[in-house]
Amino acid sequence: MAAAGVVRIGISGWRYAPWRGVFYPPRWPQRLELDFASRMLPTIEINGSFYSLQAPAFYRHWAAQTPDDFVFALKGPRLITHRIRLREVRRPLANFLASGPLALGDKLGPMLWQFPPAMRFDAERFEAFFALLPHEPAEALTLAREHSLDRTRVWLEARGLRRLRHAVEIRHPSFATPEFIALLRRHRIALVTADTAGRWPLLEDLTADFVYLRLHGDQELYASGYGDAALEHWAARIASWRHGGQPADARLAAPDRPPRKRASRDVFCYFDNDVKVHAPYDAAHLAARLGLPTGLDETDRFVPPAELRPSRRRP
Repeated sequence: MAAAGVVRIGISGWRYAPWRGVFYPPRWPQRLELDFASRMLPTIEINGSFYSLQAPAFYRHWAAQTPDDFVFALKGPRLITHRIRLREVRRPLANFLASGPLALGDKLGPMLWQFPPAMRFDAERFEAFFALLPHEPAEALTLAREHSLDRTRVWLEARGLRRLRHAVEIRHPSFATPEFIALLRRHRIALVTADTAGRWPLLEDLTADFVYLRLHGDQELYASGYGDAALEHWAARIASWRHGGQPADARLAAPDRPPRKRASRDVFCYFDNDVKVHAPYDAAHLAARLGLPTGLDETDRFVPPAELRPSRRRP
């Protein structure tokens, strides 16, 4: 029997004031929030990279703070997706790759490219962008060397990095077309399945060797939690995807074009309903339904691991 794909269920970001004293224990040092969160859940999306280029020192620090088997997803810059909207994108993409992401090494998971609601599908523009996205470390380094950044703020090494994966989140209905699905498959890029309380398209076409799921809230965007029925719904879908399958009722943009058959697919799932501190708890409860470990105990309390408890905290 073929091995199932690896499933990682986590959260989008980790630095939120309302989480302090709830998810994070009372008086927990802010400098140890990533240490704590990364030991409770196996993956986190880095959101700061969406708003501005981060320094290589940040990426190195994040990698050092987290367990050996931890994985980050990384959100691509809004300069590329929202401001220039894929026009003349080669240099900005080179700058992003040179700014430090490769310093995460084997902790670098999928790169997320999220497009704004008003951006329509343009086949030529997306084809050109997808052709630029590197999948191998050598390709990433070659493009990164075209950067225009100050040389004191670049990282041009790829130690430990095995491959790069990319996922695209769309928010305009014009993307619900077989042409877009075919384009994603040709470039081995995952289509993000995004639950957005019905505001934007929810598509489940399989277009890569992994699935990227973002759960923003099923009733109220970024705010509502997921009840038992909703968690069971997503657990069943993840179980199908990780074994290479597709739910019979999947919502598809290209229903007549089946994906390439696979024995398994990895699944990355991120809860982005952070406003009312639902995200980490929903992530842990979904993981439990799939038999995956988390740091949540039977009283729904996240317990600091021994190495982070007060007597052993770093100075």
